[in-house]
Amino acid sequence: MSAPRVGWIGLGSMGQGMAINVQHHLRSTASDSLLCFNRSVARCEPVVEAGAKCAESAQDVLINSDIVFISLSDDVATKATVEAMLSGLAPSAAVKKLIVDTSTVHPDTSAWMQTSFSKHGAQFLAAPVFGASPVAANGQLLFVLAGPPDAVKTIEPYLEGVMARAVIYLGEDVTLSSKLKTVGNFITAGMMELLSETHVLAEKVGLSEAAVENLIDLQYKALPLAVSQRITGGHYLPVRAERPWSDLNLAVKDVGLVVDCAKNAGVTLPTAETIMGNYKTAQKYSEEHDRPLDSSSMYGVLREQAGLPFESAVVKKRDDEA
Repeated sequence: MSAPRVGWIGLGSMGQGMAINVQHHLRSTASDSLLCFNRSVARCEPVVEAGAKCAESAQDVLINSDIVFISLSDDVATKATVEAMLSGLAPSAAVKKLIVDTSTVHPDTSAWMQTSFSKHGAQFLAAPVFGASPVAANGQLLFVLAGPPDAVKTIEPYLEGVMARAVIYLGEDVTLSSKLKTVGNFITAGMMELLSETHVLAEKVGLSEAAVENLIDLQYKALPLAVSQRITGGHYLPVRAERPWSDLNLAVKDVGLVVDCAKNAGVTLPTAETIMGNYKTAQKYSEEHDRPLDSSSMYGVLREQAGLPFESAVVKKRDDEA
């Protein structure tokens, strides 16, 4: 039995690294090359250099693949792409195909995608991921899967050891993975807010970043330390012309999903409202300075609120040297 043909749609900061890892795996197993598509053709180039082939459209990927991974920025882009994939196709055109959506979208969008693809005979897995773009490039993402168990088994060869460090399976209800991703994004954004506030306080009272991070490392361990180093390393304000690890505008979308889910559940989240306020201020800074910001950019906002410059000493030194 021949190996399934694999396609990829969406080569943004996350999708590109993930697709390259899948292509490396396909090459190592002597399988057909990955078939990829992105609206901006330039984003296909690194994946093609790794051995993939570039398709002319998202529908082309669907027609010529058995498994199609999707990695897109938001609900609007995801819905538009799915409609383009299915436009004009016969009801049976996608029979036995498997669609895997790694995007972070609203739970209702995951349900809509499942319905849309099932009408054409395809299976659907909701598979949002945890991790910024460097984590994606290193194949160390955490996948949260929901959908048919046999579909999960089908994509196992492309997960741990290829794109993922671990997998959480939540059952067949595809909305659950989107809900868990939303909850997880709230934890991450909350941690960024807390540690940004902590570092601003520490600087104002005369504590060194090294002392604070030593405490975080010894007392709170890996994830808080990684978030702290993302802030103190200056990644909250990327070097000009570099893409953020996790774009601020996507973070606004993600926290917006948190707020919407909370509203629907009758829950008030004061922390989410604080984060969103700081993100909106950061967006203004980004627009005024024509400079993309990372999802940790509330650190710069909090610095200004405390009477400090938006740019930390690390950022100033880095940019001066650049």
